[in-house]
Amino acid sequence: MDVFTVKNLSFCYPEQENASLDELSFSVERGHFIAIIGASGSGKTTLLRQFKTTLAPHGRCSGELLFCGTPLADVGLREQSAKIGFVLQSPENQIVTDKVWHELAFGLESLGLATPIIRSRVAEMASFFGIENWFYKNVTELSGGQKQILNLASVMAMQPDVLILDEPTSRLDPIAAGEFISVLGKINRELGTTVIITEHRLDEVFPLCDQVLVMDKGKIICEGTPRETGEWLRDTGHSMFLSMPVPLRVYAAVPNALVCPITVRDGRNWLDEFSATHILGTVPKNEARKQTDKTAIALDGVWFRYEKALPDVAKGLSLKVDKGEFLAIVGGNGAGKSTALSLIAELNKPYRGKVETNGAVAMLPQNPQTLFSKKTVFEDLKEMRQRTDDGFDGRLEDVSRLCRLEGLLKRHPYDLSGGEMQRAALAKVLLAEPENLLLDEPTKGMDAEFKQELAEILRSLTALGITIVMVSHDLEFCAENAQRCALIFDGSVVSQGTPREFFGENSFYTTPANRMAKQKLPEAVIAVDIIHACGGNIPINSTLRRGKEQSDKTTVENPKKDAQTPPTDMHMQKHGQPKRTIVAAIMILLAIPLTVFCGIYFLDDRKYTFISLLVMLEAMLPFFLLFERRKPQARELVIISVLCALGVAGRAAFFMLPQFKPVMAIVIISGVAFGGETGFLVGAITMLASNVMFGQGPWTPWQMFAMGIIGFISGIFFRKSVLLRTRLPLSVFGFACALIVYGGIMNTANVLMYQASLTKAMLLASYASGLPFDLIHAIATFVFLLLISKPMLEKLDRVKGKYGLVG
Repeated sequence: MDVFTVKNLSFCYPEQENASLDELSFSVERGHFIAIIGASGSGKTTLLRQFKTTLAPHGRCSGELLFCGTPLADVGLREQSAKIGFVLQSPENQIVTDKVWHELAFGLESLGLATPIIRSRVAEMASFFGIENWFYKNVTELSGGQKQILNLASVMAMQPDVLILDEPTSRLDPIAAGEFISVLGKINRELGTTVIITEHRLDEVFPLCDQVLVMDKGKIICEGTPRETGEWLRDTGHSMFLSMPVPLRVYAAVPNALVCPITVRDGRNWLDEFSATHILGTVPKNEARKQTDKTAIALDGVWFRYEKALPDVAKGLSLKVDKGEFLAIVGGNGAGKSTALSLIAELNKPYRGKVETNGAVAMLPQNPQTLFSKKTVFEDLKEMRQRTDDGFDGRLEDVSRLCRLEGLLKRHPYDLSGGEMQRAALAKVLLAEPENLLLDEPTKGMDAEFKQELAEILRSLTALGITIVMVSHDLEFCAENAQRCALIFDGSVVSQGTPREFFGENSFYTTPANRMAKQKLPEAVIAVDIIHACGGNIPINSTLRRGKEQSDKTTVENPKKDAQTPPTDMHMQKHGQPKRTIVAAIMILLAIPLTVFCGIYFLDDRKYTFISLLVMLEAMLPFFLLFERRKPQARELVIISVLCALGVAGRAAFFMLPQFKPVMAIVIISGVAFGGETGFLVGAITMLASNVMFGQGPWTPWQMFAMGIIGFISGIFFRKSVLLRTRLPLSVFGFACALIVYGGIMNTANVLMYQASLTKAMLLASYASGLPFDLIHAIATFVFLLLISKPMLEKLDRVKGKYGLVG
């Protein structure tokens, strides 16, 4: 039986013309191990996320997707959570608790399983995955490999039928990655769990696969066994062949009639058979690097720790890099590699030892998202322009072409795939024209084709005298392109040398090519070395695009020339009010005032607590009912919760300044962005929750109603085009709301809370005494809206567009 059946599946992201998935049809047989491969941006991650509705991106989708014969949309969320496991690319993004054993139990508790069952499954998973030694540790103490194993164990504790993994080893060192993939093989073999994985490290994955799907531009261009896939990619000359395991690439380049090898062991046997009938040549010598007497970077006896109570990360670290040299630093997760780069970049300072750099330093961080702050890639790159930089436009065009960004300039940086994001980040760093370039895992998420283009870029930079220090887990890339490699272990450099010297001496921390040929060709460290020695045809990457060759054919246009304004509530302002909004307005504007009137004049306000409770219930009930009836997405409720949390945090952060709070500004922004109901909920819940810290009392329902009605009015006025969403109109509106609406309601409440009867003199006295505080509140709201309304609304529009939330 097939676990998944895909029929004519197509998907297109909002505001994108080209489909990310284009008429895909295939099936996944139960118990199989499936690899989905393809270049960065080919649609692999988009396809994987379609297999679980809670992770599926928002956009236009068509076709059929069946899970065990049932349309996936008809499978309940609880059943999907239990039967479809998903492991994300970043270990940190999936961990939600503080302790290892908490994390193992979290999913089971969410499913509502009995305590004995939870204890049994947690114990079983801890034993199966070898977690006993760190069972009680804090998750912050774990290495990257341990965190990913923990994620896998937490998912497997729910005993899923299918396990989906999106590049799970991209942030792991080679040894940890190998261990992780071997665990996947064990799960597939011993538990019969179906595994679907996207991965760039195919040397480890290919031997486990029953089926391989090759994707290109949203289409499946090849489907078959690993051997069939490799042969097809070789025969068609497709660039994805560069990603194939080393034994397969060597076999394809060397004329022979032997069986095609897939694993390193197969490759070793193939080389033994081949050498029995052929004389092996020698491994080509690398050109010796020209030594210079100029030092670009020097670390001398550096010691560093992130906090006084924590152990040292750098321990007597010493390293010297010559000008124009390309140094690759390798080592396990947590060894101190990224810390070394942060010390060179002066992001951190050692407490002992010296760090010296000669020339400007620029760094590409491990997480490229930290470099992006604008709405499009083009705007982010344009941010690097200096005031007197007359040649920037030409440089921007060259760098965009060099990093293959021509078709991505209009996209939001966060919408790019992992490899595309790396290329955009690299382009931004290169625009700074650094003399020393620091790269932290630059090949993470990159396909093999662009790795070769990146190598060309880095060779061009070193030829210009730019020094490059790269931290990487991609040993093959380091062996092929670096001039020198260094291993950091336990905070210090323990070995270094040329790639041949460095990798030739290692048994585990070495390349697949070296492991394959170590007995026959001990100096071989890359596939080309073996091919050359076997008399094969050295592959030439004819697909590489060089900036100069393309400059006469292609120009990078300013995407703002034809960029379209994203659909936001600005395009829906003139629409009529939804029925739910009309019902809510009746409850707020009629039922609540009537309740207050009845309480004052018929009960003499003697049952004020009862009246306050009725006011609160009447204010909240229609919104809860309407939200439940509409069945909002979990993402929508999360956004509302986050906005409430921001309001509570804002009120607490400015507690020392009476009435000077950002709460009303956040409430108004919520109403404008997501509509009146959301505005009311954010306002009411914020006041209720924050009064846990500031004190509950008979004033709480009044505060809830006053702040909530402002959020409601904001949404109504914006939808009716009475209120514009630009800074000044919003700020003026906030000033008026604080002074008139909130001040008016709360000043009246102050009288009603402490007086049995209401008189004109009492109201005037309350308004006069409250006016200074109301003015401060109004000024604060004006200031906060002036400062935060534009960036917050942009971010909320972005969230609405990406996740399909309705205002």
